Amino acid sequence: MNAATTDASLIFNWEGPRRRKWAIATFIGASLLLHALCFYIFQIVYPPTVVLLPPPARVGLITNNSEEGRALLRWIDAEDPALTAVTHRQPEAWARALPKLEHVPSYLTQQPALKELPPLVVDLRPPSPQPPGPAPMLNREPAPHPITAATNVALSEEMVSLGKPAFPATKFVALTNELPDNARFRIAVNSRGEVRYCFPINSSGDAGLNEQARRHIALARFPARSTSTDDALTWGMATVEWGNVVARPAARSTSPSAP
Repeated sequence: MNAATTDASLIFNWEGPRRRKWAIATFIGASLLLHALCFYIFQIVYPPTVVLLPPPARVGLITNNSEEGRALLRWIDAEDPALTAVTHRQPEAWARALPKLEHVPSYLTQQPALKELPPLVVDLRPPSPQPPGPAPMLNREPAPHPITAATNVALSEEMVSLGKPAFPATKFVALTNELPDNARFRIAVNSRGEVRYCFPINSSGDAGLNEQARRHIALARFPARSTSTDDALTWGMATVEWGNVVARPAARSTSPSAP
């Protein structure tokens, strides 16, 4: 078999590989040039990003420097719905509070007697089985009765300046045996001395006493300043301080009823 008839694909190519150093260097230079161009476009041509800071926090204060601020403060003080909606006892109050009793010390009712000094010579004889007389008995004086305190209505300075009011005779009757708290009311008096408005501010813990106290204050009459029918009202506070003459409910009988 000669070389002319031999297939060219079966003959090895013994030529050396071509050198590609210039091609790799060309690609590396083009890459550096492209990176420099991108850096120039995105860092120099484009403007820098402007960062806007958030606006500072502002707080608005309600002061009495302006007429609107004073009117708003007076309205908040007079029309606070959280105070008028309170109908239960305060959380710090006891569920079963003990009555406030006045402590009477024993040294006010009985003067203590001074003891005699023992004799210098001690008698060592046994005592006689038949003493000459009975032992003296000292009768203690009875304890003084507790002071009776009536229910009082304390008025604010605006109401005191109107004069001494005349309250109706009211017998307060409680629905529970618990000690009531002082009840406060916001009242308005016109020029004729009549109580036009009476709003409860805090509860005494007894719904019956709250209504009786409100009616007692609403029926009060202050000295008349004028006989005109104008609507000039004087607002103030009235606090009902309960005494120890409040009637308590009768105790229920626990004995079973007869069939």
